[in-house]
Amino acid sequence: MKSSIKTYKPIGLILVYFLLILFLSCGKENNSAPIINSDFNYLPTTTTDAIVYHKYYSLSYAEKYEQAEWVAYRLNKDHISYITLERPYFIQDDKVRTGSADWRNFKNSGYTKGHLLPAADRKFNVEAYNETFLTSNISPQVYDFNAGVWLRLEEKTRYWVQKYDDLYIITGGILTMDLETIGYEAVAVPDYFYKIILDYREPEIKAIAFLIPHKESDAPLYDFVTSIDEIESLTNIDFFPILPDELESKLESSSDYKKWSFR
Repeated sequence: MKSSIKTYKPIGLILVYFLLILFLSCGKENNSAPIINSDFNYLPTTTTDAIVYHKYYSLSYAEKYEQAEWVAYRLNKDHISYITLERPYFIQDDKVRTGSADWRNFKNSGYTKGHLLPAADRKFNVEAYNETFLTSNISPQVYDFNAGVWLRLEEKTRYWVQKYDDLYIITGGILTMDLETIGYEAVAVPDYFYKIILDYREPEIKAIAFLIPHKESDAPLYDFVTSIDEIESLTNIDFFPILPDELESKLESSSDYKKWSFR
């Protein structure tokens, strides 16, 4: 009998341990937080109290301007893919409580549907790619900007993630009351767009921020580098509230781009 107890007691403990792990795993799967961002929770604050968690990115929707004030996501070098996927139609975001703008606002407006999270950053699977075609992820952009300097910055970001492995990215338009609008829902047209990139990996944590006028430009990208503090003053958003204060202050006050590889 003693021999039998010694044999079965460890098996019982293993079974209990397995059931506990299974229970915890199920709890994680039901969490409302975005799966891809679960280990990289650097979300900014919101001025609208309308944060939406998608599976592959998060956003804060500004109903007054009918677009996101920011879109935030993790980009890993393993996410980069150059396969060709069928481009879906833009659809409204049913997770936005007030309803995201209809794509028809853009018809005959003279503006393109400019992605905030680029579709090219989400080609690692069809679901992730299609998720970028929600109207909560677009802002009106003139073609020469969208296909010009904005595209160059998106491509540079993909270059950097292959060099630095993992990045956290926050992007959006500068939304103010005096902007031009398009369509029957008065979708605002930003005069400036920003992109903030955080390399949060040791040994050298660094960040870089861009503020780009909404117009065609052939200027080098480093001409548009600014401090995160400057963008915070324009948006009233705290972009990295979770970082330790000393590190946050150091990263957000700097406009030095020498730690980033421009080629």
